[in-house]
Amino acid sequence: MSGSDRIHKDDAPAEREYEEDAEAYVNDDDIADVVADTGGPADEDMMDEDDDEAGTSAEGVKEEVLLEDDSVQGFFAHKEPVFAVDLHPKQQNLVVSGGGDDKAYIWRTDNGEQLAELEKHDDSVSAVKFSNTGDFVATGGMDGKVNVYNVNTREKCVALEGPDEIQWLCWHPRGNVLLSGANDASMWMWSLPGGDFMNVFNGHSAPVTCGQFTPSGRNIVSGAEDGTLIIWDPKSAAVLRQFTPADERFHQEGITCLTVSKDDQIILTGSMDSTAKLVHANGSILGSLENATESVETVGLCESLPLAATGSIDGSLSIWDINTLRLRTTLKHDDSVTKLAWHENSPLVTSVSMDCTIRTWDSRNGDCVRVWKGHQEGIMDLSLSKDGKTIVTASDDGCCLVFS
Repeated sequence: MSGSDRIHKDDAPAEREYEEDAEAYVNDDDIADVVADTGGPADEDMMDEDDDEAGTSAEGVKEEVLLEDDSVQGFFAHKEPVFAVDLHPKQQNLVVSGGGDDKAYIWRTDNGEQLAELEKHDDSVSAVKFSNTGDFVATGGMDGKVNVYNVNTREKCVALEGPDEIQWLCWHPRGNVLLSGANDASMWMWSLPGGDFMNVFNGHSAPVTCGQFTPSGRNIVSGAEDGTLIIWDPKSAAVLRQFTPADERFHQEGITCLTVSKDDQIILTGSMDSTAKLVHANGSILGSLENATESVETVGLCESLPLAATGSIDGSLSIWDINTLRLRTTLKHDDSVTKLAWHENSPLVTSVSMDCTIRTWDSRNGDCVRVWKGHQEGIMDLSLSKDGKTIVTASDDGCCLVFS
């Protein structure tokens, strides 16, 4: 994309219009109908065409080229790359976003209204997350600070300190307990809203790049740049299981991402070594998913079918049968796949990429059922609503966009 084709991000709000035009975009019901009726991808005419071509005015001045934009709403207060975005678990018209301007905001998906500008960090906001109850929201920065707010009042509850640069945040699935992974190889855990320190977890020897509570909340799973995967007891901070590069069947380079099955038993990891590994909580290595040619940056497990998805810097999105460990299909973006999300209890999976597109795929047959465009630079994060009808994205172009 040449520089002349771009709308400067500072001017983006003035260039975008969000009208309820039935011909401008196709809703998810239409997509579902297409998949049900044809078993294949949506027709080409379901996608917006870029009808705005460069022209010459009467004065001989070249008109600005407008990019394709399928978004229905957007948020433009960030003036630097936006790294993280999260939809409220219950009020799914509320969003929190954070980025390279050291700021985080709470805003609405339906009208783009800014509801709160949260306290500025001293460095980029690298992680944002609503609690599973929806009562609190946390922002984590590269300044090593975690700020927690009451969602209803927008008031700050507490500032948490201890870790180095924050890599990620995760709330306990059943309580107001917050976990963070840091660049200094540690993880920290606090009880909210008081901010009482509960535990620090030391066992990795490099930045803890990914981690989460298991769905039951009984354990913690974390992965690091040293190639280790650890299962922890959150109460005692004891290591229950550990997988390391010393085992040649496991990752030989840094772990970039992980996810855990709903029953806590299966863990899927992605790595800079271009592989994904499927392991069991009992310590056994179930298999290796090897198809990518570059680092695997995002992974996910389907809730409705025994399928896994892996996304790589090489632009591939691969669908795997986790029972047979066989590759079912490989789907392609035009650039790195940065994030993926399975739709709840559905065979559909949505992925975002540095190619500036959002794509939803039917994992059963590999069909791309919808492509959305609107960002001018690569997409860093996405959040998918529980009903699968709303997608919110965060991009290097300094914008968050809403698609439905």
